[in-house]
Amino acid sequence: MNPFVGVCQDLLTETQLRELLQQQAISPSYYFLRWSHQVSGIVENIPGDFPSPEGQMFNCDRELRWKHQNDGYSVLVLSNTGEVPGFKSIIDDPEYASESEDKSYWKTEQRPAYGYPKTETRFPRSRIYPESLDVRNTSPNQPKLAQRYFIAQPTATVHFVALTVEMPNSESCQPVLTGLSF
Repeated sequence: MNPFVGVCQDLLTETQLRELLQQQAISPSYYFLRWSHQVSGIVENIPGDFPSPEGQMFNCDRELRWKHQNDGYSVLVLSNTGEVPGFKSIIDDPEYASESEDKSYWKTEQRPAYGYPKTETRFPRSRIYPESLDVRNTSPNQPKLAQRYFIAQPTATVHFVALTVEMPNSESCQPVLTGLSF
């Protein structure tokens, strides 16, 4: 794996953001949208009230985060499979400029993500993610919710924690190779 953290070089319009999410989505992909007064929870399809001021799409390969700024959306990508066309690395250090496999600035570690059980009373909603993603669910052949830590190798500091899904042993994650086409 060759981790990559980058930003989209231009602000995107609502239409461009939707197109980017559709291009980068592989099955299964999940979405989490945030407004000032509510969250969507983790859902499998883009909700009808898209776009939100902030949100993220994630799958077993990468997470895309967006945030409304001025007249468009800024987008950050956290990829586990190398550079993403149309995105510029956030690392300016010439020593790591090539982002090659043997000299990557980032390393990743992946861990299961445990959501709160339905009985948790600290939150107004009982569950904000599909039950099938729960790592406590013993259903075979179901993806499970996980976290991927993006760690800067020179300092051993965790800079980003991305949502991801762990695929069952029989399935593999196929990376997306398409780029931006605006």
